[in-house]
Amino acid sequence: MRRLILFRHGKAELAGLTGGDRERPLAARGRGDAQKTAQWLSAAGFVPDLVLVSPALRTRSTWQSASATFPSAQVEVRDSLYLAGSEGIIDELETAPPDTDTIMVVGHNPGLQELALELAIEGDAPQEQVDWINDGIPTATALVFRMRGSRSAAVEAVFAPPPRADDRPRWAFFKANAGEPD
Repeated sequence: MRRLILFRHGKAELAGLTGGDRERPLAARGRGDAQKTAQWLSAAGFVPDLVLVSPALRTRSTWQSASATFPSAQVEVRDSLYLAGSEGIIDELETAPPDTDTIMVVGHNPGLQELALELAIEGDAPQEQVDWINDGIPTATALVFRMRGSRSAAVEAVFAPPPRADDRPRWAFFKANAGEPD
């Protein structure tokens, strides 16, 4: 794997119909934000070959909202990704075929944040990037890493949708030649 995309699920409702966490649906904003994030990733050239999705309704719905942007991606729902910590996510990544170029994980905090923080620290990311990740990963945010090994990576780009409809997206840590999509 040369590149890893960590994609936090979109904004979810506070409770599912059954009251359980696993069945919490996406809010309307969550669906729209997931689409925006996927469109940005594609426009910036970050396209997954393999997508690993947590079985929670909010992560499956996030992928459903984003999937039209990545029609050729192979998708696998992995039970062990539900609320997985960084080690659980790494374990799932290690099961991917060795020739997979770009893997996307659609999952949850705190596991995605833990993994992002570990990769950034091991990859000698600037303190500004480490602090940004440590402050929390907003819903529907995608963090793109250029992998240097299974536990070390450079932060390549981050996209976080706008917090309100009238705001602009929050762009951070761009690779100089990636730029903003039109």
